[in-house]
Amino acid sequence: MVSDILPSNMLWLELIIFLACIIIGARLGGIALGAVAGLGLIVFVFVLGAPPGGPPGVVLGMIIAVITALAAMQAAGGLDYLVLLAQRVLRSNPQYITFLAPLVTYVLVAACGTQHVVYALLPVISETARKARIRPERPLSISVIAAQHGLIASPISAVTVAVLGLITPLGVSLPKILLVIVPSTFIAVMVGALSVAWRGAPLSEEEAAAGEGSAGGEIEALQGDALKRARGSTLLFLAGIVFVVLLGIFEKIRPQYRVIVEGQHQYDRLDMAAAIMIIMLGIAGLIMILFKASPEAAMKGSIMKGGITAVISILGVAWLGSSFFEHNREFIVSGISGLINQQPWIYALGLFVLSIMLFSQAATVVTLMPVAIAAGMSASLLVGFYPAVNGLFVLPTYGTVLAAVSFDQTGTTRIGKYLLNHSFMIPGLVTTASAVILSIVISSLIGL
Repeated sequence: MVSDILPSNMLWLELIIFLACIIIGARLGGIALGAVAGLGLIVFVFVLGAPPGGPPGVVLGMIIAVITALAAMQAAGGLDYLVLLAQRVLRSNPQYITFLAPLVTYVLVAACGTQHVVYALLPVISETARKARIRPERPLSISVIAAQHGLIASPISAVTVAVLGLITPLGVSLPKILLVIVPSTFIAVMVGALSVAWRGAPLSEEEAAAGEGSAGGEIEALQGDALKRARGSTLLFLAGIVFVVLLGIFEKIRPQYRVIVEGQHQYDRLDMAAAIMIIMLGIAGLIMILFKASPEAAMKGSIMKGGITAVISILGVAWLGSSFFEHNREFIVSGISGLINQQPWIYALGLFVLSIMLFSQAATVVTLMPVAIAAGMSASLLVGFYPAVNGLFVLPTYGTVLAAVSFDQTGTTRIGKYLLNHSFMIPGLVTTASAVILSIVISSLIGL
């Protein structure tokens, strides 16, 4: 009988099931990560008698609200408008493409809260580098890494709202997170660019000619009403982001409302999670009304598809992790708290390794961060180790990695013979390690 299994054996059995669900779901890709986790939940709850735990409702709500606003902006043409602006910047100074490309990619992803925009930039980066006789591997490899770090620096990305939903009870606000992560990841990306700036030999005439006329990925220039809608939706979306950040900085501008507690009238203040959801949903509505963003187009766009995939993945993995944790809370907390307090870098290593397996920063955060919080890790270290979640480049099977390889017609950006000796390994390790070190230093200096 299952009930006769000793607690220690039960824990190892559940851990094996948990990891098996993650590995199988990640290999299948897409929403399979969440769906296969559902199978694990069936085994945990109906067979092993584990408590059901629960999904991170607030985190999922914030992600859905932000994705809705992003999808509306995309339907109005705002995403194309931002990419067009980025393409103009890249072409304006081709001789600096190795540094300019990751900078533009970082800023664009941070502003949009999604890595989907990088697919439109990669062919432009490759073509601009080829024409400047610069090895495309250099800007392409670091730009892919910059996109991952720009995502965790975005105030409205899925992974950021996940972190915010988890550590707000510890007294860490969105502005404090950004105060640490933005400078640390920005500087780290520039360090990563230096690590590839002189990598490999310059392009030969044959290599430069190999990609002639194969740029692709071009977005047609917007004109007339289409330009007005795209520009207006972009400005409105960015204004929403600024308003969210201001609400985090100035708590008093968040509205108060009256509640009754034990028969007494009290006043409570709108929390940041609810504020983000309300503002982003409102922004989506305004974009649809003012700039004629089609709801149908928003639902069919790449942003909504990617967002729904993220929501389902987080729903399943986080729920499975919650059930596993609740069933083994005493053992995990007592066993890990001492280890984390003595060797906190183990948590960073866990984030890095799990992100390689899950191919999702948000799913990684909602799986591991609650364990570290329960084990008593300080807010300073939780934020400091946050950039370690960017291990998606290690296995050359991630979408942006494969796209960069395919867009480089010169063949300089490649996956190595031994799988891990690919073009993205050095800039990825250098950038991620630099970001973790810098964020730990900054978070300790500002006293999180």
